[in-house]
Amino acid sequence: MSNPESFIDEVTEEVRRERLFGYFRRYGWIALVIVVAIVGGAAFVEWQKAQHRAESQAFGDALLAALEAPDAAARRAAVEAVPAAGDRAALRDLMAASDPAGDRAAAMSALERVASNATLSPVYRDLAVLRRVILGGAELPVADRRAALDGIAEPGRPYRALALEQMAYLEIEAGEPARAIETLRSLTQDQEAPQGLRRRAEQMITALGGGTQAG
Repeated sequence: MSNPESFIDEVTEEVRRERLFGYFRRYGWIALVIVVAIVGGAAFVEWQKAQHRAESQAFGDALLAALEAPDAAARRAAVEAVPAAGDRAALRDLMAASDPAGDRAAAMSALERVASNATLSPVYRDLAVLRRVILGGAELPVADRRAALDGIAEPGRPYRALALEQMAYLEIEAGEPARAIETLRSLTQDQEAPQGLRRRAEQMITALGGGTQAG
């Protein structure tokens, strides 16, 4: 009985192999396409990463070269001439506004472009708003500066603590030292605020005649 059983097993195994080879012949190309797609996709992603690194390096090198111009006007012109789009354009405009001594109006305009561009990350837009409020100073109405700072002083915003510090200065400017002390005191107890900012808040509270501890 063992020989017939062995023969049946061999026939069964042969049938299975034939079926498997048939599946390979019929559907093997699908597996091949999947493998090619995976390998090609990985290669394309790596190529994109390399392209992005090269573009970022070229952009950074162009900005550094522009900053080596001999005077403020030449530096601003060189920075503004660097081609950029999206977040890189925001960085370029922020750099152009970092040296306002030569052309303050141009610096304010560059900051406004970044602040008003809703497609940019809040990191860039909020920084532009903060910088514009500081640079504008008393030339901008207190109400306008307060409205601008209100938007970036909300919880979770990247420059919330710095915006609150500027709001305290606005309260001093508006003749409301008690409100300024309250705002500054909240900053001294804010663990998200940098240590240097908390120290400045304590010094300003002391200068205004208040105590750093509530009550």
